[in-house]
Amino acid sequence: MIRPPEHVAAIRPYLPGKPIEELERELGISGSIKLASNENPTGPSPKAVDAIKSIADNLNRYPDGNGYYLKNKLAERLSVSPDEIILGNGSNELLDIAARTYMEPGDEAVMAHPSFVVYSMAVQSIGAKAVQVPLKDYRHDLSAMRNAVTGGTKVVFIANPNNPTGTINKKDEFDHFMEGLPDSVLVVVDEAYFEYVSEKDYADSMKWFRSGRDILILRTFSKIYGLAGLRIGYGIAKAGIVTEMNKIRAPFNTGTMAQAAALGALDDDEHVRKSRGTNEEGKKYLYNELNNLGLEYVPTEANFIYMPVKDSMALYEKLLRDGVIIRPMGPNAVRVTIGLPEENKRFIEAIKK
Repeated sequence: MIRPPEHVAAIRPYLPGKPIEELERELGISGSIKLASNENPTGPSPKAVDAIKSIADNLNRYPDGNGYYLKNKLAERLSVSPDEIILGNGSNELLDIAARTYMEPGDEAVMAHPSFVVYSMAVQSIGAKAVQVPLKDYRHDLSAMRNAVTGGTKVVFIANPNNPTGTINKKDEFDHFMEGLPDSVLVVVDEAYFEYVSEKDYADSMKWFRSGRDILILRTFSKIYGLAGLRIGYGIAKAGIVTEMNKIRAPFNTGTMAQAAALGALDDDEHVRKSRGTNEEGKKYLYNELNNLGLEYVPTEANFIYMPVKDSMALYEKLLRDGVIIRPMGPNAVRVTIGLPEENKRFIEAIKK
């Protein structure tokens, strides 16, 4: 049988959470709740749903391959040029495109660990090396990451907030990191959860974009906008970087429904406020209950909570049989999405049990 290159064969595939229906069928249970994938429990923006309905009769046509209207609307909101925006099939795709555009076999990319697993997968898939720097106090250790940069480093990946820990890097430390970094390195800042951040000292990545640095800022409609099922995200970078990435980007990589829904969601500030409010209330409730139970957790700036535990798979399997689906993160931690009030309560009751 034909074999792939060794660097591809060695990749451990990303294992997404199973759909509720599949797990219920396997276990013979019903009425489960899913707190495993950091989805927005309030659902999609109603304006996004209306936008999808309005274009349903045109699905026989290919989508707008350039995403003209969505890029222009984003550009207006962000005070950038449309040429400085690239659309992706989720921000996931843009991670892969960035690696393929700016790296070749033997190059290095620096990233934190644990962080979003797709960074290392994207790098390894092209035969490059993922240099993983351990977190410090559950946060990106930007000083250590800067020290890990060598002449062979082409890309640095930073998740802010970090997935799976929900922690952030603040302005001063991020600015210090950027000031000390060679101009030859592309900094990819993954801000998938930035709309949930309440900390006022959150790092300002756009400041560095506006200063002309080689930085790619990634954001998504999957989280607070509730459009995870449509797979649409975007990147912000200098026009020259976007031009090069577009050479790799597949034609029609974002669908008609996804573009329409994203346009609708951008007009739905009320849905964003509601989603953020639901998350903040759920966070306070879970903090209080976990404190009462004496359970360790990492304070979060995202829509999930990271909990160090002794045996993640044992906890996962016990909760699963109670119809509560969470996400194991290695052998000694789990990640729990902040849900609706009734879902958070059910999680706590299952934990007590």
